[in-house]
Amino acid sequence: MTPLDSTAAAASAPSTGESPTPRPRPRGRLPGDPTPEQRLARIVRVDHAGEYGAKRIYEGQLSVMGRGRHAKTLRHMADQELEHLQYFEKQLVARQVRPTVLQPLWHVAGFLLGAGTAVMGERAAMACTVAVEQVIDGHYEAQLKHLGPEEEELKTSILKFQAEEVEHRDIGLLNGAEQAPAYPVLSAAIKAGTKAVIWVAERV
Repeated sequence: MTPLDSTAAAASAPSTGESPTPRPRPRGRLPGDPTPEQRLARIVRVDHAGEYGAKRIYEGQLSVMGRGRHAKTLRHMADQELEHLQYFEKQLVARQVRPTVLQPLWHVAGFLLGAGTAVMGERAAMACTVAVEQVIDGHYEAQLKHLGPEEEELKTSILKFQAEEVEHRDIGLLNGAEQAPAYPVLSAAIKAGTKAVIWVAERV
């Protein structure tokens, strides 16, 4: 078939009336998206802030419940949060990432949240733990999707910490969190506050 014949054959082929399906293009970084380096700095900064806040929550709860029947359990969870915090303190230094400028606020707010829910009762304290840990579990899960094989050590640590946060959530549920007064309202408020803190700490 000559080139002329090929052209004529193509012109005479029946039209389906449909345009060719465009090939999907890989999504690039959009304006405003953090660079990989910025994203990693955000991960380390927000995780440090979160673990610092968790440490202060348990310190607040222990200030009220430190001689009660849940004291040993609270200290166990507080010790794990301290381990998490110390890890991310080292990450800040190693990666030259500054901590959030609002850390003094978390120092006060975390303690007040822990002490305040403890004053409301043991179940309210456990409800606080459940709400915070449910948010942190999802937060860590989202972070893991952004970490490649070059950050295997960080991923392994986050997976370990995530499992311990889930353990804390389960402890709260086993100790009557859902029977706390106004549990749905209390849980929703704490979750909203935790998510807001995460958003701010990532950026400042």
